Amino acid sequence: MKICLLLLCGCFVAHAANYFVTVAGLGGDPEYDKQFVKWAQDLDHELNTGVDAHVITLSGSSATKQQVEQALNKVASESSATDSFALFLIGHGSFDGVDYKINLPGPDMTAVELAKALNRITAHRQLVVNMTSCSGASLTALAKKDRVVISATKSGTEKNAPVFARYWVDALHDPSADTDKNGSISALEAFRYADRKTTAYFEAEKLLATEHAIITDTANTNGVRDPKPENGQGLLAASFILIHARTEGAKVLGPEKQKLVSKKEDLEAKIDRLKYEKAAMEENEYKQQLTALLLELARTQAEIDK
Repeated sequence: MKICLLLLCGCFVAHAANYFVTVAGLGGDPEYDKQFVKWAQDLDHELNTGVDAHVITLSGSSATKQQVEQALNKVASESSATDSFALFLIGHGSFDGVDYKINLPGPDMTAVELAKALNRITAHRQLVVNMTSCSGASLTALAKKDRVVISATKSGTEKNAPVFARYWVDALHDPSADTDKNGSISALEAFRYADRKTTAYFEAEKLLATEHAIITDTANTNGVRDPKPENGQGLLAASFILIHARTEGAKVLGPEKQKLVSKKEDLEAKIDRLKYEKAAMEENEYKQQLTALLLELARTQAEIDK
């Protein structure tokens, strides 16, 4: 019954390309400059381990507004609707009550300007992770259908330099971030990991928390701290894969195994979607569909492991 539920999108196609742009803005002093560049370099390294990854990293004097616009225009000209795209912003931001801006060498760039550039990119799946101070104020401009938006702060009034970026990078290589143990790291898993580690940092240092990360993936400009089926947030983020199953040796898999890995991710995304639809379904129907998906997932994993 309602087989169409099992065919809904929310997963990557087998040969879709993955485009990533990282921007590390002005530090304002040598310590922050060094820290922001280091985080950008570490992120660049992790992203470049992926399959069919196209990575652009801008930091220091190269992270100008013009260079950012050129990088986003390059992605817009090269990517297609079946691809995925993610933008990572590291550094200081500001909010004057009207406009959010990321601090760059030369003219700063507003969230509205970023949104205009992003809207020219046809990649159907998009992710923006704004890890700057005041980043919560950027959600109003950046939130859009089929786009996951994560900010290190809940509003434009949280102005201290965030530590969220440090833990976001850690999430891409720490096995504990992979909570469903499928070998891949999704945007949702990375968000939860980085948020958990950020909270623990302030507790360990006995400091008042000056940042509270939020996420929205439903075009709602009001992000949430705890995405879950009850508030309707997190489904798209769960299907946005940042790091594909390294345990399967993704770069050396043959075409058939690559198809199986994509099928596995497809099934996992359908299971996630089904959980979000549970409240509107009859219990028996839900159990039947869930059982069918889990059995197919087990069969697919068995084929991968051969």
